[in-house]
Amino acid sequence: MKSQDGAAARRRQMSFALMCMAATAVLLPAGAMAKDTGACTPGTTLRLSAPESSQGSLLLIEVKSAKPLVEVQGDWDRRSVPFWREVASEAQRKGLVGVDLEKEPGEYELKVTGEMAGGGKISCMARVTVRKGRFATEKLQVGKQFVEPSPEQIKRADEERQKLRDIFDHVTPERLWDGKFRIPLDGVTTGSNFGRRRILNGNPGSPHGGIDLPGATGTPVHAAQRGRVVLAEELFFAGNTVVVDHGLGIYTLYGHLSEIDAKVGDALEAGTVLGKVGATGRVTGPHLHWGLTVERARVNPLQLVTLLGNSLGNAAR
Repeated sequence: MKSQDGAAARRRQMSFALMCMAATAVLLPAGAMAKDTGACTPGTTLRLSAPESSQGSLLLIEVKSAKPLVEVQGDWDRRSVPFWREVASEAQRKGLVGVDLEKEPGEYELKVTGEMAGGGKISCMARVTVRKGRFATEKLQVGKQFVEPSPEQIKRADEERQKLRDIFDHVTPERLWDGKFRIPLDGVTTGSNFGRRRILNGNPGSPHGGIDLPGATGTPVHAAQRGRVVLAEELFFAGNTVVVDHGLGIYTLYGHLSEIDAKVGDALEAGTVLGKVGATGRVTGPHLHWGLTVERARVNPLQLVTLLGNSLGNAAR
C-alpha cells in the first residue's frame, strides 16, 4: 500500500513538473527546444521553443535535415520568417517568429520550405496557437500636449510613426548580430510595463510596446547586440531615440534618452554606449524604454535575451 501511495505521489510530482515546464517553455534558452511539433518531409525535423505562444511573445524555430541545407525560408501568417545558419552545423537552421502585441488570438499556420545540397527539397508545416496576453492596465497623468496635441503635433507624430513603420518594414537579409543579446543597462536584470494598457489623463491610450528599465538620468545605455544605427533623433512621444538594425528583421529601440551618442550609419558592437538614460518625450520620470520589433511584430525584448542569450556562437559568414 505504501509502495502504491509513493508511486502515485511520484506521478503527481511528475505531472506538476511537466505543467510547469509547459507554462515556462517560451522562457527557456535556445538549446532547450520543445519536442518535434511539425509535419515534415522524411529526414527533416521542425521544433519550436514552446508548444504555443501568446500576444507579444517570441518563438524560436529549429529545422534539422539529414543532409546539408543550402536554403531555408518560412512563412508565418503571410509574413516571411528569415532563417540563419550557425557555424557548427550545415544541416541546421534557426529562425524567430514574433507574435505581435495585438495579434488576434487563434491558430496560425507556419510553413517552412528549403533545399538541400544536391537539390532535394524539404517542407514542414505546424499550427501554432496564439493565446490572449495578460496585460495590466494603469492610469497616468502626463503633460496635456501628449494627450491633446495640437494639429501640428499630430502631424509630426503621424509622420514619425510612418517613418518607424518604413524602417521596420525593411528586412536586412544578413545576420548582423554575433553572439548573445544583453539587457542595455548594466546591473539591470528585468523590466516592467510591457503590453500595459494605459489610460492617460482619463483617455485610453495604445498598449505599451516595450519594457521600462529603471535608471538614473545619465546612466550609459548599451547596444543589446551588434548592429547598424538606422535612426538617431528626437521623436515627439519617445523623446531622444535610437533604433538599431540587427539584421533578419530584428530591430531594438532605445527611447527617452537624455543624450544620443550614435548617428545613423554607425556600426555598433555589442555593448557599445549609444546614449544615456533620460526623461525626454512622454514620460513621468527618467528611465529607458527598450523596444523590440521582429518582422514588424512588437514583442517583449526580454524574451530575445532568453532565447538568443545562451547558445549561439559566431555567425556564419
